[in-house]
Amino acid sequence: MIGTIQNREAFLSKIAKNLGRDPKINGVHLPSYSKKPQYEVLKGASQEELVAVLQGQCVNIHVDYFTSRVSELPSILDTIVTQYGGGPISLWNDERFEQVGLKTLIHEEWPSKQIDVHVWDPGMGEKNIELCERANVGITFSDITLAESGTVVLFNDKNKGRSVSLLPRTYIAIIPKSSLVPRMTQAALYIREQVEAGEVIPSCINFITGPSNSADIEMNLVVGVHGPVKAAYILVEDL
Repeated sequence: MIGTIQNREAFLSKIAKNLGRDPKINGVHLPSYSKKPQYEVLKGASQEELVAVLQGQCVNIHVDYFTSRVSELPSILDTIVTQYGGGPISLWNDERFEQVGLKTLIHEEWPSKQIDVHVWDPGMGEKNIELCERANVGITFSDITLAESGTVVLFNDKNKGRSVSLLPRTYIAIIPKSSLVPRMTQAALYIREQVEAGEVIPSCINFITGPSNSADIEMNLVVGVHGPVKAAYILVEDL
C-alpha cells in the first residue's frame, strides 16, 4: 500500500496559527551540523567486519545465527525449521524464494512431509492473518540489515504481510549479505534516496530486532511477550 499525503497545507497552516505566526513556505533549509557522530559508527567497515558485528549482536538480542551459501540454503532452512518444531509455516509471496532455490522445498518437500505451508495471498484477506496466528514458523527476507543493532528491515506490501514476521511462534529472516549496512543512519538514507528518486516505497516498513522483549521496572527480561518467542537469522553469503 502506498501512502498519499493529503491536506498538507491546511495541516501546516493550523500548526503555524497555533504557534502565533504565519506559515513559512520559502527559505526553509535543513540545518548543517559541524558534528555528525551518527555517520562515524562503523564508518569504513568492510562487509566482513559488518558480518562479525551482526553475529556478535545476535547473542545480545537472543537470535540464533546461521550462515549459508545459496546452494546449501534449502537443506539448512529445512533443518532449522525442523529444529524449531516444524510447521505450520507462513511465508511472504516473494519471488526471492524461487531465486534462491527454495521453490521445491516450499511447494513440494514440505507438503510431502504433511507440513502445512501458507504463502501470503492478498486475495485471501484476513484469512492470511488467521493462518499466521496458527503458524509455528514465519519466514521472510531482510531488505536492509543493520549490523550494529542486529535489526532486519522489512518492506511490507500486499504480497508481504507484516503478520508473517509478527504472529508465528518463531521468526526466521533470510539475510542477503549484500543487505548489510552499519546502522539505522544508512537505512534511513537509503529510504530517503529511494523517495527522492521517485521510487515506490511501501507505507509499512518494519524494523525488527530479534524476538519480542520486555522488562519490568526491576529489569527482569522476558522474551516473547508480544511476538515471536524465538528468532533466527540466516546470512546468505553469495546472495
